[in-house]
Amino acid sequence: MKDTIFSISSEKQFVKTAIEFFKHQFNNNRVYRSFCDLLYKHPSDIQQIEEIPFLPIQFFKSRKILSSLDEVQEVFTSSGTTDAITSKHYLTDIELYKQSYLRGFSNFYGNIEDYVVLALLPNYLERKGSSLVFMVDDLIRKSKHFESGFYLNNLDELAETLNNLDKQGKKVLLIGVSFALLDLIEKYQFNLQNTIVMETGGMKGRRKELIRKELHHLLSKGFGVSEIHSEYGMTELLSQAYSKGKGIFETPPWMRILTRDTEDALTIQKIEKTGGINVIDLANFNSCSFIATQDLGKVYSNNSFEIIGRFDHSDIRGCNLMVI
Repeated sequence: MKDTIFSISSEKQFVKTAIEFFKHQFNNNRVYRSFCDLLYKHPSDIQQIEEIPFLPIQFFKSRKILSSLDEVQEVFTSSGTTDAITSKHYLTDIELYKQSYLRGFSNFYGNIEDYVVLALLPNYLERKGSSLVFMVDDLIRKSKHFESGFYLNNLDELAETLNNLDKQGKKVLLIGVSFALLDLIEKYQFNLQNTIVMETGGMKGRRKELIRKELHHLLSKGFGVSEIHSEYGMTELLSQAYSKGKGIFETPPWMRILTRDTEDALTIQKIEKTGGINVIDLANFNSCSFIATQDLGKVYSNNSFEIIGRFDHSDIRGCNLMVI
């Protein structure tokens, strides 16, 4: 069943597969089943994807979210402070994750072998269990360029490599966490012609949070590029959405974004209204494909979306389905 997700090519096919996955996870995921039971939601009630219950993302911090009895092959953990409770995503099929991010990248950017991949992800490299590091490490290997690699605090070496590759006309993907990219352009100014600069979001407590428009303005000016690309992913998801500029994201065919009403967490609202981000990620076949995140955003008619911010921690109405 899970192998069918990468051949999805129509809305009808997506909806059919999503409902089949809901039935599978309802029957095989004890945590999700209990949540659905609390809402009096049964597969016989579900005719469209808007009716599927979305599991609050906080459950990944307190429960083992699994829809499979197979052996766990990998556990991804979220970043957080020393005292914070982190999310854990248990994977029983690591190959499904690999297929998802490789096909997803190819869907938006083409063959990974066309790029030299430079990764500036210091906070992720400094801990274990990062799904982002796992993905980027594999992309680096599959790029087959000896110049590809990770950079921790060696900004001088990165700047020299980046300038040399760009001047040689090589296609470069520079992927980095926001605060580290800002550190780089505060020390160096660039005028890149052949490089994609992709931020993965988050200041991670290292800097004051900036709105996307301000962040992208600073990065565009510092790197000398017209657009800043972005990656939207998280520990609890096995797929990524990408933005090629202006903060407008698109999903691969097996992923979909909906928004829920900020006053009524169980109501899916119409397009172009700001609401809580709900994600359908069919690559999460062995965990849970239907997740209510703590992000705020807006979905457009072509299924693209943007992230506007996050729910305030004090707001339990729209953000926290746990109160139900």
